[in-house]
Amino acid sequence: MRNPPIAFAHRGAMAQARENTREAFELALRQGATGLESDAWLTADGQVALDHDGIVGRRPRRRPMAEIARTDLPGHVMTLDELYAVCGTGFELSLDVKDPAAVPRIVEIARAAGPDVPRRLWLCHPELELLASWRSLALDVRLVDSTRVSRMSDGVRQRAATLAARGIDAVNLHWLDWTELYVGLFHDAGVYAFGWDAHSRSALTRLVATGVDAVYGNHVERMLAAIAALR
Repeated sequence: MRNPPIAFAHRGAMAQARENTREAFELALRQGATGLESDAWLTADGQVALDHDGIVGRRPRRRPMAEIARTDLPGHVMTLDELYAVCGTGFELSLDVKDPAAVPRIVEIARAAGPDVPRRLWLCHPELELLASWRSLALDVRLVDSTRVSRMSDGVRQRAATLAARGIDAVNLHWLDWTELYVGLFHDAGVYAFGWDAHSRSALTRLVATGVDAVYGNHVERMLAAIAALR
């Protein structure tokens, strides 16, 4: 359904730069990544911070970002609006929404960034019911079910049908879970197939060969090489 698949740089080009920083995001795009990935948290003053853990400081004074204003965050932490201001909007963006309260603000920022930006925004979450509830808030963004095959009590075929019926655009599985058969089942239902945690060359080669629509990895050059080799 996506040929070539999206190459999501996991937390930017984190294999060569500090993750979730301006340097990492800019480097990933220069290297040719067609997508960026990060984690989203809401700050005390309503900004969307891009950080993996969402915790500031060291023990015993560690504090969640929800209790801290943007101006008090470490200098390397970027916000979503800063990402668009610095890097533009010509890429797909996958956000692992760690703080569900951030969703309305994320959507607001994306819409303000440009009319086509929401369609390039993929919001990921492991709780299907919560994820589905976001559809009414944002008809113009993409929603991604982040899970594992082992967690699908309904089975792969039924999960594909459920996601399609509930307006979920994609499923994101660990690269080891994907087979051509599973990709086909989701594609038949009109659901995109994404694969994460593919960092080695062998993992990327195996994942891309299944026909997935997006890959997530730390090494941009390896992702692009695997995609180019298949094509």
